[in-house]
Amino acid sequence: MSSTADDNIKMEAPHIYVEQTLAIIKPDCIHKAEEIEDIILRSGFAVLKKRRVHLTPEQASDFYAEHYGKLFFPSLVAYMSSGPVVALVISRDRAISYWRELIGPTNTYKARQTHPDCLRSLYGTDDQRNALHGSDSFSSSQREIRFFFPDSIVEPIAVGQAAKDYLSKVVNPTLLKGLTAVCKQKPRDPLVWLADWLLENNPNKPSVKDLIVQEPE
Repeated sequence: MSSTADDNIKMEAPHIYVEQTLAIIKPDCIHKAEEIEDIILRSGFAVLKKRRVHLTPEQASDFYAEHYGKLFFPSLVAYMSSGPVVALVISRDRAISYWRELIGPTNTYKARQTHPDCLRSLYGTDDQRNALHGSDSFSSSQREIRFFFPDSIVEPIAVGQAAKDYLSKVVNPTLLKGLTAVCKQKPRDPLVWLADWLLENNPNKPSVKDLIVQEPE
């Protein structure tokens, strides 16, 4: 058999991109929380944890400690402790960068000029009360998620051999059983049937109710 250019193409190693990031719906936008959560879900994110809390000035100072000493720090702390916030751990492929892109520039006025469709443009109030927060890096997301959810484990992204091991040990055995069951049952809509089967036979036995934490104001 003659060799062609396509025969020499190497398949890329499998990657598992499951990032987590912290999203905060700030006090000036708390009345739009359900609407924003719906946008988050429709943008391909999974909401892993949720918590409604009213930060004290001390807690707000700790969360924004990196900005200590800057001129806007006192007003930032006053703003973030002025009412309840909703903190969410959200996850998807490239969650950190995608969420930052979705919310847009920090300054609401600038967001309206340069990114009129971003969330801060739509929901922000002014240059500081900008409706939403997003972690700016993996290390920041780790720290910020643990600030609101101390028991959380933020896993690093699995790549290369780690991804192959995860697929072979965790995903493939369950998927093989599901595909075998589909062949035996021959359902009218195999995709829907398989999706239901995977929900019923997920070895991790997720419980969505236990993932959501609601706290009174």
